[in-house]
Amino acid sequence: MKRHHHPTSPSRKEALGQLRIIGGQWRGHKLHFADVEGLRPTGDRVRETLFNWLAPVISGAHCLDLFAGSGALGFEALSRGADHAILVEKDTAATALLKQNGALLKTERAQVIQANASQWLNTFTPEKPFDVVFLDPPFAADLLQPCCDLLQRPGLLSKNSLVYIEADRHQSPPITPPTWDLFREKTAGQVCYRLFRCD
Repeated sequence: MKRHHHPTSPSRKEALGQLRIIGGQWRGHKLHFADVEGLRPTGDRVRETLFNWLAPVISGAHCLDLFAGSGALGFEALSRGADHAILVEKDTAATALLKQNGALLKTERAQVIQANASQWLNTFTPEKPFDVVFLDPPFAADLLQPCCDLLQRPGLLSKNSLVYIEADRHQSPPITPPTWDLFREKTAGQVCYRLFRCD
């Protein structure tokens, strides 16, 4: 009898993807990530450009990777000198691999939380505000707007914090708060990525 594997089953080793950290102390280290619907790691070229933009501020930064997925952005930030990163991911298999990657990198600066991003933002207040926030949700889900709105809650963003937004180039951008200034913007293939400076 032919057995059918469920496409998101984390037990399928061949379903694991792999990416590498491209800069900083863990440069060249490989991370595994789960084959989860909508999980789409930020590509090397986009990450390189983003972290060039962030180079003046990433050292010592308190970061939030809100749809962490593969952990590409959160772990890259830590590799390049960020003090601490909270990686929020709702999928169980993806969360387990994020924790595993943190253990392989032997870092205590990464805090992995399994949660729905907007629900978590609505209730969580960090000990110190975030200096850098990464927003890279699954393109098909309409999640950017509620998260941009919720990031206005007092105590979440530091003064002059930076918010990175990655979206489908054909989608209308979210309506950002008037205190957010578009600092950088670029398109690569299907992706439009923007960095906002928040006063």
